[in-house]
Amino acid sequence: MLNIPTQSFPAPCSQQRVTPSGQSGRNKVALKPGHSLMDWIRFSKSGKDLTGLRGRLIEVTQEELQKHNKREDCWTCIRGMVYNVTPYMDYHPGGEDELMRAAGIDGTDLFDQVHRWVNYESMLKECLVGRMATKATTAIKAIISPAPPTGLAPPMSVAPPPDKDARPRFDWFQTDATVHLVIYAKRKIPSSGCTIVDLKAGVLRLEVLLGKMSYLIHLCLADEVEEQVTVHTAFSVGKIQVSIRKQNKGKWTSLGQPLEFHNTFLRKKDRALYYRDCVLVSKTAVNHNTHVFRLQLPRGTVMHVPVGKHVYLKALIQDTEVVRPYTPVDQNLAAASHHSSQESDLYLMIKVYPDGVFTPHLNSLHIGDCISVSGPEGPFSLRPLRDVTYLYLLAAGTGFTPMARLIQLAQQDIDTIRTIKLLFFNRREEDILWRCELDELAANSERFQVEYVLSDPCESWTGLKGRVDESMLKDFLKRPDGSKCYVCVCGPTAFTELTIGLLKQQSFSEEELHAFQG
Repeated sequence: MLNIPTQSFPAPCSQQRVTPSGQSGRNKVALKPGHSLMDWIRFSKSGKDLTGLRGRLIEVTQEELQKHNKREDCWTCIRGMVYNVTPYMDYHPGGEDELMRAAGIDGTDLFDQVHRWVNYESMLKECLVGRMATKATTAIKAIISPAPPTGLAPPMSVAPPPDKDARPRFDWFQTDATVHLVIYAKRKIPSSGCTIVDLKAGVLRLEVLLGKMSYLIHLCLADEVEEQVTVHTAFSVGKIQVSIRKQNKGKWTSLGQPLEFHNTFLRKKDRALYYRDCVLVSKTAVNHNTHVFRLQLPRGTVMHVPVGKHVYLKALIQDTEVVRPYTPVDQNLAAASHHSSQESDLYLMIKVYPDGVFTPHLNSLHIGDCISVSGPEGPFSLRPLRDVTYLYLLAAGTGFTPMARLIQLAQQDIDTIRTIKLLFFNRREEDILWRCELDELAANSERFQVEYVLSDPCESWTGLKGRVDESMLKDFLKRPDGSKCYVCVCGPTAFTELTIGLLKQQSFSEEELHAFQG
């Protein structure tokens, strides 16, 4: 009998650079009525045979997989497991063409590029055909050097280790009352923060994010400790010190026992996301359908989400794990753009869709309830902003959320930026998020300007009307001689793709654009 792995599929990048073709992420298509995610969940649990194998699980050879490459008979392989995705075709938000790209082949890389946030193991559980047959050479290698038992989860694709001398390392020292870990990153560390610490029941998980790489310390500590952690970082020399108080005074003979992936240095995308349970401590209305949810990190967790990064929320809804990405904001637009590394609360501005799957669940939580939250994700980098003089932000609806902290940071910490302009698209006046705060900031700042565009305004509206188009962008975007410009875009996929295309027509290069996927 096959032992099916339960670990979630790596969560998505909700933010990504624009690809050379100008595509900014997965394309959504209009689904037929009755084909929403919730409809799929109900259909997949109806008891129907979705594999065509009457409940059998088989080993699938490469030759067999290749035979199932048609719309009416479509199998694909993800992480060594084979699924019959034929029944899912009409439910797929990206359309059948997107799924057919992986028909009859190993679709892992395609899923990583486009659908990484889809929790495929849970969603496609009833479509599981079996696993890929082990190749002979792999089997021989396994006999020579057997791997630890991990069910059917295929081996992780690990990047070739960097030069040994370039790998981070750690050391530790102690007093009678405290224990201290010191990580030497061997490179400068971004001042935005990159250390995530989770300490619970004597188990320490310490992850240091270094660009596209992740360094992990994972230990069962030698004795009981207080679940209170302090982190001190010397950014310029790449040194991080984590201090923990002992419950019982005395000297330890060792730091503790290593756990899975302890002292490993991997590509970040190859590291499974780690979730911790956060407590909902408040919910504040922003407008008629949007709230700021304040989540408190558990005691023993230290995590700061850098500007432009997002986190994933995960919940079990009708026996299916659903994951969604959200970009934190600060408590208000006037708050400091960077927090102490000991910050314990996350503020998420989320629009509640009555016919959605995830947001109604989130909105139904009571104060004191828990929700699972990942660490920071996303490829956004502040490096391109170092020499920018004009920063243009184009946002639609809740696409404003990654812009909020970016506005604060550009105002407070980047002296080279002379002008920050936000063009904010909404349907109606009551949909504009934080309008009073944006207007106040524009009134009090010589560097910040904001313009609103409504697609369905009332008769008294005197501002811009319509949808994004070439003439609107020409009026908004100015490129004075000798200036360096950077443009960030965030909103629904159709808005982002159209806007990026128009910006390229106006001669903005790839290096001058960043698309946060909506």
